[in-house]
Amino acid sequence: MKRYPLIQILLSILLLFNILSSTTIVVTAIKNPSTTLSFIKQKSNTMVSTRSKADPSSSSSSSVLRELKDTISSQAFEINELKKELKAISKQSSNKPTTTEKAGAGVSHGHGPPVDNEDIIDYASKSFLIIAFERVGWLAIFLFSLSFTALIMNGFEHTLSKQIELAYFVPLMAGHGGNTGGQAVGTILSALSAGVISRKDAMRVVTKEAMSGFIMGVILGSIVGPISHYVMGISVHVSTVVSVTFPLLSTIAAFLGSGLPFVCVWLGVDPAVIAAPAMTSFVDVTGLLAYFLLANKIFELFGMEL
Repeated sequence: MKRYPLIQILLSILLLFNILSSTTIVVTAIKNPSTTLSFIKQKSNTMVSTRSKADPSSSSSSSVLRELKDTISSQAFEINELKKELKAISKQSSNKPTTTEKAGAGVSHGHGPPVDNEDIIDYASKSFLIIAFERVGWLAIFLFSLSFTALIMNGFEHTLSKQIELAYFVPLMAGHGGNTGGQAVGTILSALSAGVISRKDAMRVVTKEAMSGFIMGVILGSIVGPISHYVMGISVHVSTVVSVTFPLLSTIAAFLGSGLPFVCVWLGVDPAVIAAPAMTSFVDVTGLLAYFLLANKIFELFGMEL
């Protein structure tokens, strides 16, 4: 009967030792979690290897676990790489200036005319009378320049009296020149306002537009000339004049339509108000003059007296 208290004392001491050891492990895990995790991994690997030795069927499960760990680690690596790429893209997009910022860079920075909210508000607050009085002066200047077309027609009156068929294509030439120049003006104004081009690109842009105008004129001239002769019954020499005039007229219109916006920016005036009507006036005068001059030269080649 006396041995039982001694056994109880020993059991109590062992229980107290277990409690203290478990408490030490918990404190260590709290202070140094990485060391504890590595310790647990080592214990688990030891247990797995022991089990695999004891039971051969457990080796397959351990290989499955390894594959699962490898898959998880590879996916984690890919996720980290994607996060890095997304951060880089977000930084680039935040540093890249917007279209409005480019457009509002101003003439002093080589871009097109500044486009900001103040200009829009200013236009919205203007009445139609103010807008009319601001624009009528420029239109009067361009109307005066269009009067040169009457002088040109009067100067080549003798040619028109000999070849009345030339008069049929005067409205066609004027309309085609305005359409070609209008395309160039719209394209250049859009590119300037978006900051795609600047004043430094003027020579390159004007040359490219002029060459494209020449190609368009060749294509359309090769279509309109034969149609006017074989369908409309126009004489061969007048149809030849039409076919030859189209490339020259398109080149002049594209040249002026792309160059005048740069001139307006350089002068500090609004190209949206001035470039288009100025282009139309100049193209009508120069195109009509080129039309009659080419007609005289081609008629001489055909041996016709004028």
